[in-house]
Amino acid sequence: MSCGIALAAALLLSDPHVALAAAQPPVAAGAPVSVAGEPLFIDIVARSSALKAVVDGWKGTPSDFDGFKVRAAELAALDLQAHLILKERGTDGDLTCILRGISEDIPLKVEAVERAATPQDRATALGELSYLLNDNVEVITAPPQPAA
Repeated sequence: MSCGIALAAALLLSDPHVALAAAQPPVAAGAPVSVAGEPLFIDIVARSSALKAVVDGWKGTPSDFDGFKVRAAELAALDLQAHLILKERGTDGDLTCILRGISEDIPLKVEAVERAATPQDRATALGELSYLLNDNVEVITAPPQPAA
């Protein structure tokens, strides 16, 4: 069994949104595509928006940080799934790369908040995490642009 088939099977079994997104009809060649209305991407936007609201509401030491870390890790995994789906479709190279980067950056930004030694370091780390979560929403909901 090829690695691609094994990965696709694992993703299909792990999250029903992946199967829904993968089952979308192919897009006309060269047409700008918006994924914002697909279930997986709607879920990513909702989760990222909710986590951003939590981050923006923290003053001083974050509360329920362990629960937040779990939800952030789940979001990072969804971003990676979205990256893999778009890569498999061969659509929107920029979004594909951005989603992979976000999936890799979320755990790093969460770790930076956890490691922050001073209130100023924590404020900086929280600001960067908030920005990343907002970026996660905006890259998905932005209208698609034609290739340059």
